[in-house]
Amino acid sequence: MTPPAPTVWPAFPAADAPALIRWLVDALGFEETLVVPDGDLVVHAELAWPPGGGVMLGSVRDDGGWSVRPGATGAYLVTDDVETVWKRVQAAGADVQRPLGEPGHGGREFTVRDPEGNSWSVGDYRGAPRT
Repeated sequence: MTPPAPTVWPAFPAADAPALIRWLVDALGFEETLVVPDGDLVVHAELAWPPGGGVMLGSVRDDGGWSVRPGATGAYLVTDDVETVWKRVQAAGADVQRPLGEPGHGGREFTVRDPEGNSWSVGDYRGAPRT
């Protein structure tokens, strides 16, 4: 069954978008869905998170299109296989901000920083149930 299309897209400005895309694919396991290049820059990119959802990113330009600077963003990624992603980021030499552990709100998670400085937390906690 095909998962539903995401309806919330965290967006990341990047000083080096091609390198950030490679890191997200190689270290975290995202999948490239769409990359629109413009020379050495990336006009727009969409990366899918295999369990569902995704992120968008693009190269920072001088037109003031981004409201945040590169490296000032973060996201929490949910997976049922935290251990596998943890091993993957370690093998990739990721900058670990918080090692795999059990936070006070339940589940298991860790946090790494990408080469741009963004924080990526990965865990199996899916959030509180909606009422």
